[in-house]
Amino acid sequence: MIRKALALAALALLAACSGRPSLTDPPLSDQDFELQEFFDGRTVAHGQFQDRFGTVRRRFEVVIDGTWDGDTLTLDEDFTYADGTTERRVWTLHQTGTETWEGTAPGVIGTATGREQGDTFNWAYTIDLPVPDGTLRVSFDDWMWQLSKDRVLNRAYMRKAGVTIGSVIIMFEKQR
Repeated sequence: MIRKALALAALALLAACSGRPSLTDPPLSDQDFELQEFFDGRTVAHGQFQDRFGTVRRRFEVVIDGTWDGDTLTLDEDFTYADGTTERRVWTLHQTGTETWEGTAPGVIGTATGREQGDTFNWAYTIDLPVPDGTLRVSFDDWMWQLSKDRVLNRAYMRKAGVTIGSVIIMFEKQR
C-alpha cells in the first residue's frame, strides 16, 4: 500500500514538473504581438483537443469576427466541431496596461487576465465549458505566438481541480 502511494506521489510530482512556456523564455522572433491589431477583422482558425494521454478527442473550426474601438476588443467566435455541433462565444477584452489585458465571456468565472511579451501572449481563465452532457469547469493556460503578420499558433493547457486533463492546439489565420 505504501509503495502504491509513493508511486502515485512520484507520478504526480513528475506531472507537475512538466515544461510549460514562460513569458521569460527568449523570443524566437523580433515581432511584437499586438492582440488588438491581429484580431481586428476576420480570423479563421482550426484546432483540436487532445486528452492528457495525447489522444485527439475533438476537432473544430472557429470563425472570429473581431472589432477594436480603441478601448474594447470584441471577439465574436463561432465554433463548428467535426461532429456538426456548433457553439458561439463572445469575448469582451479591455487593455489594462501597455501589455496587459482583462476579459469576460459567457461561462467565464470571474475575469480572464492576459499579458503580451514580444511575440507571445499568455491568457488565463476558468470557464464552464459546454460538453455533450452539460458543462465542465476547467482552467485554461493559453499561450499564443505570432508566427507571421497573418498567423498565430495557440496551445492551451486545460486543468480541472489542478489536474491537467488535456490541451488544445489552434492555428489562427488572419483574413485580409
